[in-house]
Amino acid sequence: MSRIGRAPITIPSGVTVTLARDNKVTVKGPKGELSRLCHPDMKVTVQDNVITVERPSEDKLHKSLHGLTRTLINNMIVGVTEGFTKSLEINGVGYRAVKQGKNLNLSLGFSHPVVVEPPKGIELDAPAANKIVISGADKEMVGGMAAKIRSLRGPEPYKGKGIKYEGEHIRRKVGKAGAKGKK
Repeated sequence: MSRIGRAPITIPSGVTVTLARDNKVTVKGPKGELSRLCHPDMKVTVQDNVITVERPSEDKLHKSLHGLTRTLINNMIVGVTEGFTKSLEINGVGYRAVKQGKNLNLSLGFSHPVVVEPPKGIELDAPAANKIVISGADKEMVGGMAAKIRSLRGPEPYKGKGIKYEGEHIRRKVGKAGAKGKK
């Protein structure tokens, strides 16, 4: 058995979990509502505020889906209770982020400002000119939005300019040695 897959998920107070006939799991909580369609082979049961996921056989596919399904449901419950956040840092002269309403206005060294509009359920914030915080209930959407913003101007290896995840280490390269010693 999968160690992750066989661990039961306890449903906290204030969260309701409903199962549809087609293996659709819907989780409602204080931070919103999330729903996901689970693989039809996985058996998801809710009893006495505990969710368990079972697999029908020891096939390689079923083994891989077992832990995945349990983790996805657990992330939905954590998302509607606590939520998820990702932080990004902006490095570079003149690079900055400003929040304008719901949108984020980024100056990244282009000839025009880049305006990022968040999808439904995602909140963008710029507590400082060089910091961006992405938050929401869906872990997948928060990570995807962070990756999309990072891809606008990824960190370059010579000076480290660009957008990077908070705490991410950028491997720096040494520049050209130039024409030292040549005459």
